[in-house]
Amino acid sequence: MHFDFQAIGRALPFLMDGLAFTFELTAVACIGGLILGTGMAIIRQLQVPVASRLVSVYVTLMRCIPLILVLFWFFFLVPLILGYLSATGRPIPLGPKTTAFVTFTMFEAAYYAEIVRSGFKAIHKGQYEGAKALGLSTTTMYASVIIPQVLSATAPIIVTQTIILFQDTALVYVLSLNDFLGIAARIAQRDGKLVEFYTFVAIVYFILCSVGSELAERLRRKAPTTVRRVKSFRVLGLPLP
Repeated sequence: MHFDFQAIGRALPFLMDGLAFTFELTAVACIGGLILGTGMAIIRQLQVPVASRLVSVYVTLMRCIPLILVLFWFFFLVPLILGYLSATGRPIPLGPKTTAFVTFTMFEAAYYAEIVRSGFKAIHKGQYEGAKALGLSTTTMYASVIIPQVLSATAPIIVTQTIILFQDTALVYVLSLNDFLGIAARIAQRDGKLVEFYTFVAIVYFILCSVGSELAERLRRKAPTTVRRVKSFRVLGLPLP
């Protein structure tokens, strides 16, 4: 079998543009999802009436529905809903790029929420009692004392979930967006170089995900006890205590 590496070289600028979009989507969904997820985890931790139940339903719903189905739902149904609520009654298109960024952020928020919530359970109750003894408000206690420790304890799991997010971004091909895999697939089909381009994409994903996995492992070794407890809830699917 003859591999035409020159075909990859010629398409490299386009492939790098696609990879840049994949990184952009991953970063936005990670940061936005982590912020939203942390907020939802705090609501459940404080057991806020009504809101806590709504967050629980949302998290369960997002974790039980395939991401590709959420993408389709947001792309096709949300414009209809917005049109129904508008004065004109006409569908309001959101566009594939907006759909991708919003959907991935909302979807990942559910997973980050569970990671952060399990992190709350890993923090010794003395931290909460100490903060209250100092007269800190609930907002200050979580912002200055609890959340930093939770993020530190769950960092390996957050990195692992972000790796999964990076891989899942390839699903935006259903929206005809120019992500890394999408561009590679189009050029491969155009030039008849399927083996070369798909092999190249696989190698790039392998390298980047391996680097992320190594980072997660190093973070895990820094806080082995706390992380093992959090990971038991995350990976084994056990109920939180």
